[in-house]
Amino acid sequence: MTKIDVVSGFLGAGKTTLIKKLIAEVFQGEQLVLIENEFGEIGIDGGFLKDAGINITEMNSGCICCSLVGDFGTALKEVIDKYSPDRIIIEPSGVGKLSDVAKAVLDVKDGFEDGEIELNSTVTVADATKCKLYMKNFGEFYNNQIESAGTIILSRTQGMNQDKLDKCMELLREHNKDAAIITTPWDDIEGSKILEAIEGKNSLENMLFEEEDICPECGHHHDHDHDHEHHHHDHDHDHEHHDHDHEHHHHDHEHGEECSCGCGHDHDHDHHHHHADDVFSSIGIETTHKFTEDGLSEILEQIADGEVEVGTVLRAKGIVPAEDGGEWIHFDLVPGEFEVRRGSADYTGRICVIGSEMNEEKVREMFAV
Repeated sequence: MTKIDVVSGFLGAGKTTLIKKLIAEVFQGEQLVLIENEFGEIGIDGGFLKDAGINITEMNSGCICCSLVGDFGTALKEVIDKYSPDRIIIEPSGVGKLSDVAKAVLDVKDGFEDGEIELNSTVTVADATKCKLYMKNFGEFYNNQIESAGTIILSRTQGMNQDKLDKCMELLREHNKDAAIITTPWDDIEGSKILEAIEGKNSLENMLFEEEDICPECGHHHDHDHDHEHHHHDHDHDHEHHDHDHEHHHHDHEHGEECSCGCGHDHDHDHHHHHADDVFSSIGIETTHKFTEDGLSEILEQIADGEVEVGTVLRAKGIVPAEDGGEWIHFDLVPGEFEVRRGSADYTGRICVIGSEMNEEKVREMFAV
């Protein structure tokens, strides 16, 4: 039997870091395949895992929620036929809807004999420090990942104020009463304990997709205590600004009102589901430009702290050559913070920036490309 684990999480939550920890600590000896889906033109994270000898199938041509019917199903079947793996880990785009991915796995399962493949778990990694911000500004995508998870694993809880952590838990429980929630800092918990929590739910497929729980229109899991009709329509997109007064994109609509995001959806018929492509965009950059750590840090600080008008940048990551000729510079950015470190070279410099209503010309100018 092939177990399939879906590890979702909003942009920059730490999905790849969690997967690396589980591979290193609990999946040793298993025949393992990772299916990655980057939102954007350039896949960057795969190299970190290929070094560990993991077979990786990358899908970089857009959001996973837009390619579920064709490419995703085909890729999953090919992986199973080619490798006959013990376990497949699916790492969807940070802006993909977990319910869509889980449903797509079950659709593929229908084409196999009973017992050949199993949807083993649906996991969501959530940055505890940004839970409220993302729920209010990108709830349609963020909340779906929370609601559809069998296990929620919080990242960046180390040193977090207890009151803020408690409030984060309250928000998560409003959207998912049943999921196991791991709050322990990852450095303090063994991978085996995380896996125990992930696999602790019995009959996951039944829990997610019992007939009385699944919406026939949108494929989302709904709570018994909520009015089914209102669950679709009352996405909680309060008009609230980013900490740095960045304006975010919202979707508050009456029935029959066209979506202001430009997707052209008629909300009488398509009010319950936006594609990530309608709200988020990505900028993929290949560059030979050499950077210093200080110079790159200055660029990232301006973006992270909202000092430049480039739109709402939710995630930036890259691998670029260093001016001093030593190890290359790797970086990661989420709103309000970034990390710069040294690492191995790539075949060329690559940068990926993901966000909402971004000014691509300004972003490219900042990175001197």
